[in-house]
Amino acid sequence: MTQYSVLGKPLPRVDGIPKATGEGKYAADLTLPGMLWGKLLRSTLAHARILNIDTSRAKRLPGVKAVITGKDLGGFTYGFIPTTRDESPLCPEKVRFMGEELAAVAAVDEDTAEEACSLIKVDYEPLPAVFDVEEALKPGAPQIHEHAPGNVSLHYKMNFGDVEGGFKQSEYVMEDRFQTPRVYHAMLEPHATLTRWESNGDLTVWASKQSPYFMYRIFAAAFNLPQHRVRIIQPYIGAGYGAKNDAFPLDFASVVLAKQTGKPVKIVYSQKEMLTSSRRRLPFTIDIKTGVKADGTIMAQDIRVIGDGGAYTLIGPITMYLAGAVKTLPYKIRNYRYDGIRAYTNLPACSAHRGHGLAHTHFAGEIQLDMIAEALGMDPLEIRLKNAVDPGYVTPNGLKVGSCGLKECLEKVRETTNWNNRHKRPVRQGNIARGIGVSATTYLSGMRIRGHSACAATIKVHEDGTVSLLTGATDAGQGSDTVLAMIAAEELGVGLDDINVSLLDTQTTPADPGTYSSRVTTCAGPAVKLAAQDARKQLAEVAAEMLGTDLQDVGFKDHRVFVKSNPRKEMAFKRLTRAVVGHGLGKVILGRGYYGLNVEVPDFETGMGNISPCYSFGAQVSEVKVDLETGKVDYYDTTAAHDCGFALNPMLVEGQVDGQVSAAQGQTMTESFIIDRTNGVTRNTDFRDYKMPRAADTPEIHQIHVETIDPEGPYGAKEASEAIMVSTYPSIVSAIYNATGVWIKDLIVTPEKVLKALKEQKGRSPLP
Repeated sequence: MTQYSVLGKPLPRVDGIPKATGEGKYAADLTLPGMLWGKLLRSTLAHARILNIDTSRAKRLPGVKAVITGKDLGGFTYGFIPTTRDESPLCPEKVRFMGEELAAVAAVDEDTAEEACSLIKVDYEPLPAVFDVEEALKPGAPQIHEHAPGNVSLHYKMNFGDVEGGFKQSEYVMEDRFQTPRVYHAMLEPHATLTRWESNGDLTVWASKQSPYFMYRIFAAAFNLPQHRVRIIQPYIGAGYGAKNDAFPLDFASVVLAKQTGKPVKIVYSQKEMLTSSRRRLPFTIDIKTGVKADGTIMAQDIRVIGDGGAYTLIGPITMYLAGAVKTLPYKIRNYRYDGIRAYTNLPACSAHRGHGLAHTHFAGEIQLDMIAEALGMDPLEIRLKNAVDPGYVTPNGLKVGSCGLKECLEKVRETTNWNNRHKRPVRQGNIARGIGVSATTYLSGMRIRGHSACAATIKVHEDGTVSLLTGATDAGQGSDTVLAMIAAEELGVGLDDINVSLLDTQTTPADPGTYSSRVTTCAGPAVKLAAQDARKQLAEVAAEMLGTDLQDVGFKDHRVFVKSNPRKEMAFKRLTRAVVGHGLGKVILGRGYYGLNVEVPDFETGMGNISPCYSFGAQVSEVKVDLETGKVDYYDTTAAHDCGFALNPMLVEGQVDGQVSAAQGQTMTESFIIDRTNGVTRNTDFRDYKMPRAADTPEIHQIHVETIDPEGPYGAKEASEAIMVSTYPSIVSAIYNATGVWIKDLIVTPEKVLKALKEQKGRSPLP
């Protein structure tokens, strides 16, 4: 492997000190002179026509400077693609979920704004509501959107190979139903925005966004502004996990309120608002049918999915697409069919979430594969090895596998865990049974969606040898600023401390699609590399003259510039950068680079096309203890082997993997919304009742980096850690089966479900 000076080293994050000391400012921390506070009024019904909104009392309250309703937004609607733009910034005519935003207030302080909201009177005509997705799809169900008969938001069908022929050739066929829960992204920083509308027409917004350029374009369209008048400044972000890609009602409301008042307006959602009304992970009902040969070879698979998308579509097209199209990995499934419906219900809308789409169908597929192995008398790890894809494999829908360490990952977790003793399980000590489970995983490394998908970067070299990196890529907490700075440092032969990464500002940083589908390293990384190489070439032109050599013979490393063929001829990097300033007529070193993913845009009609430059793989073994008297599960140990290509910063990869295990643990065992199905009210409205795992609940996590060096990824790197979100769910459930002999197919795994399954187990054969 190439020896690097910076890359591949476990270096600390470039934003670590300001975040750890509290110096780093988030959107909710910001203030401006004369700033007003905004608050939103929310609906008290889940489905109703708005007959009238009376804001007169609110406007008369001392300290209130403006009150707006949906009519002030001019009928603008937004969403992922033109055909699914079904959401208004403030609801103008018909509410579709409890807590939907109806009006907004700007006042001199937060308390006054909140009191003003309480003075707004809304007259409704109640309508029948539906909170169960299968009920929503039945004939005669309440119609949520007039444009969507039967409450079908999206319906995708994919069919590859000869599915029926594959089932006929199968010697075992198994059918099962699985369900995944509606969960919260649970980032600690809620949505927040601060807006200023200048008298000259310039709009400036400070907001917590994973994809600020999405909002930049949306605002230009919504408020009929040229894009150079729209400025989005991104402060530090307190995580997003997919929840901060969209624009939200508070964003639009702050703009209109700022324009009307001539004052800056800040709006921050409370955690109660986030939990009761904001975006969630899409819950799935998955019917899966798989046929295999007696030796475990997968012959055919048929998956039918119903997703409860809530009141609006949002980024639903991508969720439903990924759930089907990427299920053709990580195993060789030549005959495959997917039928996916995303339905409307009168609940808060669902959006992207870590493991987007894949977490659902892969959970079902992994657990059913375990069940098939049990029926065939096979080792669950062996059946995975038998069907695992190899480098160079092309799926029936055209996903192209470059590097692939899946088999090595499976072998590594077998060698380093208690897997080979699983046949001696369950290990019983009184009422406590131990179990061990396995799963395999995959994830994409960036995705080219419709619209702008290219990344760009600018490198500015200062005369003292330090460097400024300007990129439109967003670090939402994953550490991408550090990785991009490391790439720049490596290419220029300087240290990480010499690189300053500017926070995103659409006035100065290059346009970039943002942070989603694990794309930043594989798309923004090459752009930074090219920009640094451009700057290096400009420096080398001067260095060649000073050192008396050819341009191609100039090298950069360890703060030195030298002649490759005669390394003794050298100078300090700082000396060169100072000399450049006065060279000839004087030079300013600005390096530029841009990169677009050379992959296909998803074909939503067929599911065909290679949508990512490379795919990560992995395997995970988890161990649990189950109390057979109470049903309580203790998830105490896990080993994750992850093929992320080349780990550009191993410490960041480790931190991300740890985070994915903890997040998926909660979504498997404790986290779920409690919703009153009579009125759509969310009952667990704070973190005390929305039960995320605490540090003490997290298992012992062991990591194995399997480095495959991908031909498409920068320096061989590809997605790191999101695949582990996908594998954690099934590895836990598989371990619970090994301990108890019962399958939990409906997440989350609660003690009540375990006890019920244990009672139902008596007298029943595990074979189909």
